[in-house]
Amino acid sequence: MSGPQALNHLDPRRYEVRHVTAYTYEDDVTASFGRACLRPRETHSQRVLEHTIDITPEPDVFDEHVDIFGNYSHYLEIGAAHRELTVTKRSVVEVAYPEVDLAALNQWTVAEAAAALPTDPAVDPLERAMLLMESELVDLGPEVDAFAQTLAWPDRPLGDAIVAVTRDIYRDFAYTKGATTTKTTLPELLATRAGVCQDFAHLAVGVFRSVGLPARYVSGYIETAPPPGQVKLAGSDATHAWAAVLVPGGSWIDLDPTNDHLADSRYIMTAWGRDFRDVSPLKGVIFTESPSSSLSVGVDVIRLEDES
Repeated sequence: MSGPQALNHLDPRRYEVRHVTAYTYEDDVTASFGRACLRPRETHSQRVLEHTIDITPEPDVFDEHVDIFGNYSHYLEIGAAHRELTVTKRSVVEVAYPEVDLAALNQWTVAEAAAALPTDPAVDPLERAMLLMESELVDLGPEVDAFAQTLAWPDRPLGDAIVAVTRDIYRDFAYTKGATTTKTTLPELLATRAGVCQDFAHLAVGVFRSVGLPARYVSGYIETAPPPGQVKLAGSDATHAWAAVLVPGGSWIDLDPTNDHLADSRYIMTAWGRDFRDVSPLKGVIFTESPSSSLSVGVDVIRLEDES
């Protein structure tokens, strides 16, 4: 069967990604503690050529470690009084996604695939367990289970189910900025039928986990194009989120219900985890008497000419 993967976007791409986060405060911040998840990871479809993170003011402590999911996590600590904090990430990556063979996936039903994974030698049992359980933003209650059964019932072919999750969430839910928050639950999303990429990725993850297939929330970026006849504005891109599901043989299939297709070489991966809270680009705690603050985020995804 043909699937919703844009085959004309599977050719290798090279991108520069710039991501600038700036906080402004009305009064001094006397101490700032943060965690950043900004460095892209190496995957079967992505190679990292360059990466830098610049922070102003310069932090007293800036450490990097690899978390339990294999993501790069940074801890920063600033003790000097400041009214502005700017974190600038720049990466250069090469991306080349493989074509997904949906017909081959259809050799399993959803139930057969879920039953095969626990004894599959290519599957990490710890990773399988972590990404099969409920998490804070991925509810596996009756509302989510009922919705999952409309898309991925036990005897449905696996490839067909993956396509259905991708297409039906896109079709039945409205992309509406401001309709949800970072704390919106899946039952709330199912009731309102409106949200953004974070919500749709959480819902896809919840569907797969509900039927016994481990799934992860993926954060990153996607190359976008301006409307016809218009110039792409600097800083006009954004972070993006999608889902990935584990299939027999240990492969992960990345799918984007926000845009109604499987991932291709326009997708630049930063990190993955159980849900958004595992991979938030920047979060932390500050000490200040400032009555308010402002936040601005600018993202540029720039395709580079082939330099090989």
